[in-house]
Amino acid sequence: MTMVSGPRSASVKDVAASAGVSLGTVSNVLNRPERVSAATRARVERAMTDLGFVRNESARQLRAGTSRTLAYVMLDAGNPFFTDVAQGIEVAAEAAGLSLVLCNSGQRGNREAAHLDLFQQQRVQGLLVTPVDPESPTLSAVRDRGTPLVIVDRTRDDATFCSVAVDDVLGGRLAIEHLVDRGHTRVAFVGGPSGLGQVRERLEGARRAWAEAGLPDADLVPIVTDSLDVEAGREAGARLAGLPASRRPTAAFCANDMTALGLLQSAIGAGTRVPEQLAIVGYDDIQFAAAAAVPLTSVRQPRAELGRAAAGLLLDEAGNPEHIHQQIVFTPELIARESTRT
Repeated sequence: MTMVSGPRSASVKDVAASAGVSLGTVSNVLNRPERVSAATRARVERAMTDLGFVRNESARQLRAGTSRTLAYVMLDAGNPFFTDVAQGIEVAAEAAGLSLVLCNSGQRGNREAAHLDLFQQQRVQGLLVTPVDPESPTLSAVRDRGTPLVIVDRTRDDATFCSVAVDDVLGGRLAIEHLVDRGHTRVAFVGGPSGLGQVRERLEGARRAWAEAGLPDADLVPIVTDSLDVEAGREAGARLAGLPASRRPTAAFCANDMTALGLLQSAIGAGTRVPEQLAIVGYDDIQFAAAAAVPLTSVRQPRAELGRAAAGLLLDEAGNPEHIHQQIVFTPELIARESTRT
């Protein structure tokens, strides 16, 4: 049987022969163009174009022992918040001449660990991760192997990692203060699972503001969900609708916008008037919040800024021998819209 192979890719030798220069000159054009005269560089680049030469980046990375790539393990690719963060990371990576690879843990610790292991095998320059558990020993193992890693949208109890996050306790406080200012004295907190750090902290802030307003603990009603997505919000809406009218909250603070949008859908579908019968506050201020059927009041996180700051810390850790770990905490902002205006 005759084996038929495709056309051979042009090599560095081919480029050198076509341009009439040495292999070293082609290498300089690829790696240190400032060392080559403009005329020679133009001749080499023209030869590359004519031959269809494509640089073998994998071979270069193998020789160097590291890649020109960053990787971000996001918690939930279905939540636009994390894709917005990723865009901020990508802007910083591109400015540094690096590429960004994205993957999704799906809120599963074993999947997160598998992604982190694979990227270490590929010798990425550094890793960013929004972890299922910021205290996971998996993160410590990455650090101990020498791969720079920055924690995104989470904090850790120690200072052995760089991290970038938002003050979620303050965010929860802002949401409840907003609802109390509008006269609500029975409010549901919708979110879960309770093991997620951002859920705990947003609820903690809500409880503090509630107590400072002098309102009974029992009237801040927890509606615990299994996830933070639209379907969880719809299910929470059905549970709220099933409460006796005398005990039914007149407002809800949801732990993120996806849950709030699901609750909003459920309320509108059941004929509940928003905000007259049920005011709703979300968290994150994703693009869909302002575009909802009833524009959603939300606690805004600076999503792209989170990503850019995290990438900046990672690049410094990867390239600065005197790097010092930093834990950056941004301040959230409440954006009031029609879902709470009466």
